[in-house]
Amino acid sequence: MSKGFGQGDVGIDYTIGAEVITDTAAHTGRFKHIDFYENTTIDTLVSENYTGNSLDGESMPAGFHIVGVFTSIQLQNGACIAYRV
Repeated sequence: MSKGFGQGDVGIDYTIGAEVITDTAAHTGRFKHIDFYENTTIDTLVSENYTGNSLDGESMPAGFHIVGVFTSIQLQNGACIAYRV
């Protein structure tokens, strides 16, 4: 069973595409699901539908995922796959 949290279960449509992120540059677009396949620390994450505390600076273990509507992600380290809306 995968680990994660977010705004409900958002089915992944793999035909829309995804972006593999393995660097520390800012990546922009509209993403609905982010899978972390290495232990990863988020530098900045911009979301359209998250409220409350930010996930900036949070560490995500390998195998963790988040769902929502994200418009930008930048990593401090690690790697993820961000699936497009």
